[in-house]
Amino acid sequence: MESDAIAELRTLYIFTPPDGQTWNLTYTALEAVLRRRDPDTFIRIDEGGPVTATSMDFGITLDDELLEAMALLQPEGVTVKDATARTAATFALWLRNHVIPAGAAMVFNTEWGVEDDLPDTPVPDATRPRVAAAFMDHLVEAGDLD
Repeated sequence: MESDAIAELRTLYIFTPPDGQTWNLTYTALEAVLRRRDPDTFIRIDEGGPVTATSMDFGITLDDELLEAMALLQPEGVTVKDATARTAATFALWLRNHVIPAGAAMVFNTEWGVEDDLPDTPVPDATRPRVAAAFMDHLVEAGDLD
């Protein structure tokens, strides 16, 4: 598959701290970051119940594209739905710069990678093109696209 076609593939990207680490993520702090960015942004916190965990659904506009995302405290992480490698890279850099603690590590996987039992992969501490390239490499491996 051509790299341009791979770049346009959309899937769910999952961002978490590496095993044994935490970002000390809270819905309150994440909501504050989102509201500073856009006071009218969509945010819904589902309090869960005795069987289900809490979750936070939200919308965020990056690169003129409205993305749907979700955060969980247990297991800790943030997902972005239906994203290309480029928009997922923009989202990952936004997380790194505004949500997770400075210097904290971040790993990623995709819906496809989870289905294929691929391990979580570190998000490179790099520019958006390099992060997007790492995501595209993952898609090739997860989708058997070479």
